[in-house]
Amino acid sequence: MSTASYLKKHSEALVKDVGIEAACELTGKSKATLGRYYSDSDEHFDRFMPIDVVAQLEAAARFPHVTSALADLKGITLSYDAEKHNGTSKGVNQDVVALAQRFAMLMSEYNSAISDGRISVNEAKRMLRETLAIQQVLLEMKLNLEDEVS
Repeated sequence: MSTASYLKKHSEALVKDVGIEAACELTGKSKATLGRYYSDSDEHFDRFMPIDVVAQLEAAARFPHVTSALADLKGITLSYDAEKHNGTSKGVNQDVVALAQRFAMLMSEYNSAISDGRISVNEAKRMLRETLAIQQVLLEMKLNLEDEVS
């Protein structure tokens, strides 16, 4: 997957996380404009979401999809700021249980997806959602472990 395609997929995930109607309202952009930012069409290959739009949407999203994608491309691991964090985690033990549950869900999705020998686009999207959920649980766990150490 190319860098452009990778960023467009994460831009789409960001808009869908917030919801298209809410994303339009937050940014003042139309559905068509937001759609162009993540379109795979040749005519929109060089159009990307402006950074201020990314910031507005990520403030409303459950996960910083585009920021995370940029970090991935650079080989950087992100960590949430505990002061701005609104997590519902109650501690490391709960995080371990949540991690096990999410991993089981990912393996279930994988088992279902690979049963015909091919992973479809929709199956890959479901697996991607689960991997993002696992990443969020791991970040929660990291913060809880840091709290215990300090």
